[in-house]
Amino acid sequence: MSLHPTLQSYADAWTHSIDAISELVSPLVEGEWNRRTPCPGWSVRDVVSHVIGLECETLGDPRPIHTLPRDLYHVTNEQQRYMEMQVDVRRHHTAPEMTSELEYTVIRRNRQLRNETREPGAMIRGLHGRETAIEDAMRNRAFDVWVHEQDLRTALGRPGNLDSPGAHIARDVLLGALPKVVAKDAGAPRSSAIVFDVHGPIEFLRTIRVDINGRGTLETSPALGPAASFAMDWETYFRLACGRVTPESVADRVKTEGDPSLTSAILHHFAVTP
Repeated sequence: MSLHPTLQSYADAWTHSIDAISELVSPLVEGEWNRRTPCPGWSVRDVVSHVIGLECETLGDPRPIHTLPRDLYHVTNEQQRYMEMQVDVRRHHTAPEMTSELEYTVIRRNRQLRNETREPGAMIRGLHGRETAIEDAMRNRAFDVWVHEQDLRTALGRPGNLDSPGAHIARDVLLGALPKVVAKDAGAPRSSAIVFDVHGPIEFLRTIRVDINGRGTLETSPALGPAASFAMDWETYFRLACGRVTPESVADRVKTEGDPSLTSAILHHFAVTP
């Protein structure tokens, strides 16, 4: 028995990104671990700590017993508190401690993946102790490590892998969240269409159609006379969708047409990661 074919693409993407992260951070000197990343409130060390921590939880390791400081300005809700625990507990770890723990964790996770024989729909214990399907858990890990790989690349001035296997999974994950962004969060008019034209290393043209009941659906066919349209490059798209940049900071890289109040509402609800 081996990994189910449906899960293999997620495992391959995860492996590609986690290896890239290891390659990026292994030569860093102590001071470089403190560089600020686009992930709000997190340094290079913090991002790597987060990756290590969640992979350890995926392995079934117990969460650390740790009290968070009260002055972490970027921690404003329970989801962020949950994520911050694995980060803060490693904030004083040295560069060798970080790289050795990352290497050991990756070895353990690779072994776990090699021995995984369950079906994609099999339920496992996920983050926050919630039951989740293996397929969803593996998709989320592949997405998460690719986004954090990009955080590290930005912080370290090492761009790359914008069209890697993880990038394609990120595209699908972010597009899956787009109907809610447009129809529910931004309140696009009923019986309307919103078009997104994205170019660059990953290209796509997608339409969100809002039906008479206000429900949005994702379509690949273009729309004639859309209520609004957006054109931007792939890097801008995922950075907006992952909350790494504000609409104002990338206004020169986003072309909009249509009702200004609608385009503004969509852009200000665009971030879908917590």
